[in-house]
Amino acid sequence: MKWLEIIELRSVDKKREQLESILLKLIEEVDKETQKKSIRAFSRSKLDTIFSMHLFHDSKKVKYNGTPLGLRLSSALKEFGFVNHSIWTELHSK
Repeated sequence: MKWLEIIELRSVDKKREQLESILLKLIEEVDKETQKKSIRAFSRSKLDTIFSMHLFHDSKKVKYNGTPLGLRLSSALKEFGFVNHSIWTELHSK
């Protein structure tokens, strides 16, 4: 089953460049750790303080509380503002 973890960060500071650099460094570290491109980061259009990280999964079982990696990222980002961590499952047609 394909599923997705989304970690959304609403930053309380407007240091966009610094935060963007941190997010890209986190992605680089995760890519080295997992050996595949399973994570991407996005910024909200026209809003400099909202970012999201998307972790893509394909497994038989969905971890509804999040993966250890997703939980670590959520915890690490809390120092920058409000964090929302959610799990999404792909819809299938019958």
